[in-house]
Amino acid sequence: MRTQRQVVDYSLQKRAVLRELLAGRIGTYDVCDASPYLKNAARFHGEPTEHRCPICRSENLTHVHYIYGDELKQSAGQARTRAELPVLAMTLREFQVFVVEVCPGCDWNHLVEQFLLGRDGLAGEATDATASAAADGSTARRRREAQR
Repeated sequence: MRTQRQVVDYSLQKRAVLRELLAGRIGTYDVCDASPYLKNAARFHGEPTEHRCPICRSENLTHVHYIYGDELKQSAGQARTRAELPVLAMTLREFQVFVVEVCPGCDWNHLVEQFLLGRDGLAGEATDATASAAADGSTARRRREAQR
């Protein structure tokens, strides 16, 4: 998506949780605790992946995208399909997306990543280009002054 920015990846945290589970410091009931709401969101709004569940290894994981933002008002906190995100990104200034992976078999769930979407990302690219052009102009001006 063109306006995606400020991406936070939680794969290291996921690996740490799995390492704790394999070491026996936490139990499967601690990590396989998806709520009924999350499981329904995965069933109706989720996107199947090709990745196997790291706990039961029998089912493929499903990604659920939750959206949050001031402009969303009552829609904040809803699960949306990935196809809906670009449309929202062009209509809203800025909103946060949280991607959660869910196993429909054993109820494993973990936050995969979060990022910002929205029209402000397009404006940011234009202002960055303008700022760099202005910086180049001021550098050229300083060079001319130094040559005098």
